[in-house]
Amino acid sequence: MNTHTHDHWWLATLGRTVIWARLRELEAGTAEVFDSDGATLPFDSVDTARAALMDAEFVELDGLDESDALARGFSLHEITPPQASDDANLRALMVQSLGGRA
Repeated sequence: MNTHTHDHWWLATLGRTVIWARLRELEAGTAEVFDSDGATLPFDSVDTARAALMDAEFVELDGLDESDALARGFSLHEITPPQASDDANLRALMVQSLGGRA
């Protein structure tokens, strides 16, 4: 089993819908991305995983400031990365509707 060292949350927006992705750094120097479809995609490095997420128009949550968030149509105060006891339960939380306008 791969031991993970750190999780990074990424998001993409479509109107007032936030689509989450979790980039997990693994001890071996590899990475995996858990996506909104419930798939876990393996990558040979964290940089490759980051590049794939950026290509898919995702941004890292830790890199956003309030003005970046507002430009995407939400406030940082409205969002929190999803949490669940396991990936099967997490899958249902990976797409989040924010309702009305920020």
